[in-house]
Amino acid sequence: MFRTYIHFSGVKHEAASHEGFRVRYSLILSVNKALLAAKDGAGYLSIFVGRLDDTGQDGVRVVQDIVQIVENYGFQSEVLAASIRHPLHVMQVALAGSHVATIPPGVIDQICKHPLTDKGLETFLTNWKNTGKDV
Repeated sequence: MFRTYIHFSGVKHEAASHEGFRVRYSLILSVNKALLAAKDGAGYLSIFVGRLDDTGQDGVRVVQDIVQIVENYGFQSEVLAASIRHPLHVMQVALAGSHVATIPPGVIDQICKHPLTDKGLETFLTNWKNTGKDV
């Protein structure tokens, strides 16, 4: 489903929200900023997980805390995990309850390709070949 949204970074958005647009608040780097954005009616709270990790913070924990606040107060905001750096981030933000994630193509490639899958497939094909049977 295609979702329409307008991107603002902490700017009041009454006109856009009255028109039916869901507004995404970006560059959320703290639980308190997410709380203010959710109270302001943000459609999406864009949490920069990787950037938080870069500064020694636990970006996934921030996502988890924000999801909890959204649920506690019944805000209509969806938590969007951004700045995803690796497959582990994807799993962690999903477990933390993130509603949406922006995942770079390289990370999607890493998720889809696994060295043990390649090795297992090679073993299966070799075993099949050794049976001498045809499909």
